[in-house]
Amino acid sequence: MDLGLAGKTAIVTGGGSGIGKAICFALAGEKVQVCVADIYQDRAETVANEIGKQGGKAIAVAADVSSGTDVDRMVDRVVKEWGRIDVLVNNAGIILQAPVLNMTEQQWGKILTNNLKSCFLCSRAVATHMVKQGTGGRIVNISSIHAELSEPSAAAYTAAKGGMEAFSRTLATELAPHKITVNCVRPGATYTELTVPMYTEAVKKALFMRIPLREIAEASWIADGVVFLASERARYITGQILAIDGGYLMDGSLPGAEYWK
Repeated sequence: MDLGLAGKTAIVTGGGSGIGKAICFALAGEKVQVCVADIYQDRAETVANEIGKQGGKAIAVAADVSSGTDVDRMVDRVVKEWGRIDVLVNNAGIILQAPVLNMTEQQWGKILTNNLKSCFLCSRAVATHMVKQGTGGRIVNISSIHAELSEPSAAAYTAAKGGMEAFSRTLATELAPHKITVNCVRPGATYTELTVPMYTEAVKKALFMRIPLREIAEASWIADGVVFLASERARYITGQILAIDGGYLMDGSLPGAEYWK
């Protein structure tokens, strides 16, 4: 099925590892020119080089997307390289575990800056170019099921992801006249370089009691949803949230309990 992405240009933040890396490869597989943006230059270059070896087109850009200066430099580099930007994936983010009563102002600010402010900075910079181009565009923001689902010691993270979703709805409304869509993807439990050590047998057993599909996602499964929302097939979808979580959020049952016995 032709997704209408061939020849388009995309920026993926946090593209050097995890879900971001999977998104870069998935877009490149659809013949999209990909800017692999990451705070770590070596990670970005590794992904970009591998895409090149597979016959795709990619450039690596080192950028701290919580810095407006870095974001502007990143966008300028892509426009200079390829002349346009059609897709932005705001994937970059960090996690910090700290109970609210023990959290410092600096810790709170660090999470909100890296996870939410970065989404604003990148969206503003890229959407400005998309509006000038006059040919529409796609912005896909990587949220989390924890935008809706509380998690102890993750107040700043959940606040940032909830803020991202609210911001996305407003941005979708503002950019709709320019045929630029804005949507969110909410990953659930997902295997990445960072999370694999977390998924011990005990954790997996607990998750499988809670996830109806009884699986932890591969990063490529999240990337598939992003590619769809970036494609022409999703041209009439905006301001929406796509949960890719194996049914985690929708299932209100009590694992192991039988009501009628």
